[in-house]
Order: sequence, then C-alpha cells, then structure tokens
Amino acid sequence: MSPSPAPRPRGGGTAALVVALCWAVVLFDGLDMFVYGSVMPNMLAGKALGLTPDKGGDIGSYATFGMLIGALSAGTVTDWIGRKKVILTCTAVFSLASALCAVSTGLGAFGLGRFIAGLGLGGLLPTTITMVAEYAPRGRTALIVGTLMTAHQAGGILSGFVGIWTAQPGGWRVAYWICVIPLLIGVPLIAKFLPESLTFLLAKGRTDEARALAARYDVGLPALKPVRPATASRWDAVVALFRGKLWRTTLLFWLTSFFGLLLVYGVSSWLPTMMRGAGYDLGSSLSFVVVINLGGIVGMLVAGRFSDRFGAPLVATIWFALTAVGIALLDIRMPLVFTYADVFLTGLFLFSAQAMVYAAVAARSADGHRATAVGWVSGIGRFGAVFGPWLGGQLVAAHNETWGFGAFAIAGVLATVFISLTGLRTAPATPANGTVLPHSTTA
Repeated sequence: MSPSPAPRPRGGGTAALVVALCWAVVLFDGLDMFVYGSVMPNMLAGKALGLTPDKGGDIGSYATFGMLIGALSAGTVTDWIGRKKVILTCTAVFSLASALCAVSTGLGAFGLGRFIAGLGLGGLLPTTITMVAEYAPRGRTALIVGTLMTAHQAGGILSGFVGIWTAQPGGWRVAYWICVIPLLIGVPLIAKFLPESLTFLLAKGRTDEARALAARYDVGLPALKPVRPATASRWDAVVALFRGKLWRTTLLFWLTSFFGLLLVYGVSSWLPTMMRGAGYDLGSSLSFVVVINLGGIVGMLVAGRFSDRFGAPLVATIWFALTAVGIALLDIRMPLVFTYADVFLTGLFLFSAQAMVYAAVAARSADGHRATAVGWVSGIGRFGAVFGPWLGGQLVAAHNETWGFGAFAIAGVLATVFISLTGLRTAPATPANGTVLPHSTTA
C-alpha cells in the first residue's frame, strides 16, 4: 500500500529550491576541497603539526583517494537509501572531518580528517548533480547542472580569500572551523526542505508520494517501474553500463573523465608555479586561483546554455579542444594582460568541459541507472585527479615548464578525442521495444 501523497505547501515548490539547496552545499564542497592548498603555505611556514612539503603531498592525496571511494560508492548507495540521505550524510561527514582537522594535534589525525572529508566530498557532487538533473525543467538539464557547478568554482575562489583571512600563525585551524558551517546550517535546511529523488521513490513503490512531488515541483515522473530488484541484483545498474555495445561508450566516458580531472587538478595545482618558472612576475598564486575560477564560473553558465541547445557531448568536445589550445598558449611569452586573459579563458573552457561530461552522462542514461553512471564516471575520473597533481609536480621538479604545458595540452587533446567518439547525441537511444538504454550508443 502506497503512502498518502505529501501535503502541498503554500505557493507550491519550484526546481529553484532544489538547485539552491544543492548549490549551497556544493559551495562548501568546493571550499573544503581547495582550502588545503590555500592554508598549506601557512602551515609549512609555521611547521604546523610538523608538516613538510613531502608529507604535505601525501596528505593531499589522502583526500583525493577518499573522494575516489566516495564517488564510486555514491551511485550504488543512493539506490539503497535515497539521494536525500546521501546528500545529508556526505555534508555531515566532510563537515565533521573538517572539525577533526581543526582540533588535530598531529599529522596522523589531520591526515585521517582529510581522508574522511574526501569520502563526503566525493559522494556529494555526483549525487547533487543527479538530483538537480532530475528536478530540472524540460530542456534545461545542462544549464541546471552548469549552474550547480558554478558553486564548486565559487568555493575555490572563497578558499583563496579564506587563506588570506587566516594567514596569521595558527589561522589554518580557523579555516577548517569555517568548513564546519554546513553541519550547522546546511544539514538542517536540507533535512527540512530538500525533496527525495523521484526515481528512488518509484523504485521503492512509493508512487503516490512521487506523483505528489512531481506535481509540487512541476516536473515529469521518470520512466521507471516502481519495482526494484532484491539485494543480490542491486549491482545490476553497474553491470548494465557494460551490456551489449554499451561497454565501449562507458569506457570512452571514463577515459574522458580521467583526462578531464587530470587537467582540472593538475592545472589548478601547478599553474602559478609553472608560470613563475617560465619567467612571469605574476604576483601571488591567489590571483591565479581567483582568475581561473572566475573563468570557470562564466564557463559553467555559457556551456550549460550551449549544451541545452546543441548537446553536452558536442560542447564538451569543443571545450576540451579549446582548453588544450589555451594551455599550449601559456608557454608563449605574452604581455601580462594577455596572459591573464588566457588563464581566464582556459578556466572558462576547462572546468565547464568536465562538468558537461557529467551532464552528457546524466542525459544519456536511463532513469534507473543515472546515479550509478554519473557516480562511476566521476569516480574513475578521480584517478586522473590523483595523477594530475603528481604529474605536475614531477614536471616542475624537473624545471621544464615547456614539457609541463605540453603534457597538459596533450591531456586536453586526448579528452577531446575520447568524448567525440561517444557520439554527439544527447538523448538516450530508444530501441523498438521502447526500453531506454543506460547509455546511448554511438551513431
């Protein structure tokens, strides 16, 4: 027996509420992810907790590995407990982990805090992407996903200013206390106002509740039967990504995400150092963090609009190609204003290209497999997130900035090739029997 429909609130609900709540928690996701890099110079200068550059690199990888596990697990866990509970849990986890970092008296506890934070950070982003895509108005999915991803870039900008505000000795602890704010504000708001996933409700047989939410938020019900396989079959969503010829498309998306996140993390981490090594006097690294993330915010909005019109795969293909060009141009000595312009445009194309990979996977996945598909493409990309900073560090240590720019430009070319091979269609392929495939096959 299905539960009674949820009461309709005064004035009804809108997709804007879902986007706003998810945007707020993703903002702090971005802050928490970037804040370590912002406070590390202060920690190194004060030898806080006995931190050294080599240990700092190790601790940085802890969070990335945590994000890898969180992203790979998110899609499957949402099928079990629902997307709202996953968003709540992930937000609470990375907030509490930040509190652990703030009170740490040794590198062991601090590193554990960063690893635990990574679990929450990695699981939150793909889950919120899937949630806003589900509640997005018809024909506006890519724009909504792009809007959500601006929060991540805004968090990156905020981390730079937090690094300045907390530059005094011991200020890094204050920075991590700031990252606890979502636990006090975001979690209660999400618990009270964020609706549950319609797909999850249908899968659990709560059809009336799903229908009431769809009416409240003026969205269509997903094309999913309200019956979910038993425990032994819960991995079907993962297996479905490789059925028939879909394995090719799945692997192409995974390879694209690998090189996309290699670029995102590698360029973000090492661009200022590489530019200074190339002979540019560009001031503090904070200026680069701000400029490249400002470009990222503009890029999310522009890419979202273009993707809703022309398709996310096509936009991602063009954007990755332009990213490769922008990075290659940074190896050419230019007047300062043109260098800043190139950094801005590189950020515009780079971050939104990766976001449109997520949008393409979300749009080309069946309702019952979307969370798993997005979670796994994000999780596999985290291997690139681990490799990118390491690669940049090796190239910088070799004092060869030309090879550094060239290596990242090549990664952009490879991402361009792989995403283009998935095909440029956005909508899922529909066979004659009307069944929507987990991914559309290439044309």
